[in-house]
Amino acid sequence: MKPIFFIIFTILTISAFCQPSKKKALMPQTMTVYTTADNTQLRLTETDRISFKPMPQAIESEVSIFIDPQKTAQTFLGIGAALTDASAETFAKLSLEKQQEFLKAYFDKEKGIGYSLIRTNIHSCDFSSGSYTYVDEGDGLLKTFNIGHDKQFRIPFIKQAIAVAGGKISFYASPWSPPAFMKTNGDMLRGGKLKSEYAQSWANYFVKFIKAYEKEGIPVWGITIQNEPMATQRWESCIFTAEEERDFLKNHLGPTMVKNGLGNKKIIVWDHNRDLMTHRANVIFDDPLAAKYAWGMGFHWYENWSGGQPMFENVGIVQKNYPTKNLLFTEGCNESFNREAYQRWSNGERYGRAMINDFNNGTVGWTDWNILLDETGGPNHVGNFCFAPVHGDTQTGDIIYTPSYFYIGHFSKFIRPGAKKISSAASRSNLLTTAFKNPDGKIAVIVMNQSDKKVTYNVCVGTQGAEVSILPHAIQTLVL
Repeated sequence: MKPIFFIIFTILTISAFCQPSKKKALMPQTMTVYTTADNTQLRLTETDRISFKPMPQAIESEVSIFIDPQKTAQTFLGIGAALTDASAETFAKLSLEKQQEFLKAYFDKEKGIGYSLIRTNIHSCDFSSGSYTYVDEGDGLLKTFNIGHDKQFRIPFIKQAIAVAGGKISFYASPWSPPAFMKTNGDMLRGGKLKSEYAQSWANYFVKFIKAYEKEGIPVWGITIQNEPMATQRWESCIFTAEEERDFLKNHLGPTMVKNGLGNKKIIVWDHNRDLMTHRANVIFDDPLAAKYAWGMGFHWYENWSGGQPMFENVGIVQKNYPTKNLLFTEGCNESFNREAYQRWSNGERYGRAMINDFNNGTVGWTDWNILLDETGGPNHVGNFCFAPVHGDTQTGDIIYTPSYFYIGHFSKFIRPGAKKISSAASRSNLLTTAFKNPDGKIAVIVMNQSDKKVTYNVCVGTQGAEVSILPHAIQTLVL
């Protein structure tokens, strides 16, 4: 009987090995295409539904986008914007009907673009109607700490946004300057540094802020240490060298957060441009006593203010050198506001180009600057006016949606928190692409055409392919 049992065992073993691997990715069957394009009425519009067909080999003369769902990278945190004083004050001037339209447009996953991330300022910034803090002048013990100022406009605004987003969102806050009495120049504006004798008081200030906001029903996910710590601005600003930020984190802020039961809050370093981020990462993350408190690094896009190109490669260098640290885009906007240029297409393309490159270099989340501004590009107490993706005209009551809103929406509406970055590459430089696999299994592929010509391209996944066309100066999201 032994030979019979041996034969049966052999057959069963071979059969098991010949079964298709359960880990093998299922090939996509269909794809829905959403398009926003210049010189058309297409705005996040469903423009096609396409079936895949066998396409075992790409042809060199054709343009292709190659997707590999098996090659995964960072986990997606979210996309959102800053709800500043300026945004909150503008929102309060809109009619109730327009307020609801605005909230749904940004935070509703079905009717809007599904924002899942919020940043705000700790006391005043340039996009406030004036400078203010939460304590009386000279109160280093913080006995007078009170967020009453924020309860008028900003806190109600934030709470409504969170409610429309489904009641849960990643919310973080950034300071532009400590109170004047804590600084070497005695002024919240024009740079200066934190006085060493107030380092612990300033760390305590963060704790007070977090606990006060959470008492108001706004859970705080994280904080950044200092907005733009290497920029002396005519508005609220404060200088921290890399070593000073490192030492404040490891000797004061980090231990103070842990001591007060806030060790689970995310602490983000740098919060400034891509140009110097590698040096800041080296100084802070190479120090184990500081690095243990840092969730990751935040960065902005203003490094090309004097000309030149955005330094996306620096994001990738930090990700490669410190793979356990997270990268979060914390601020970007189109500067030099001009109300005649609301529909300037290149403003939207700047967002698309940055988001694709930042995600391809390891970024986990992306935060726009002001979510809403008025018809002046403000309010701003130092005249530093800029564009927002949406403007509320407080004179007419209208809401103006700019190309930037739709470009951001091609990412935020279709990539959901918890998604995994997957491999996506184009065979021609006129197309930019990135891709994510969502928790529900759907794949979102973003394709951006930077050229003046319509491009027909193949979307290739394994041995399957589908042909798509993209208009000049357009962005598409392909949902597989």
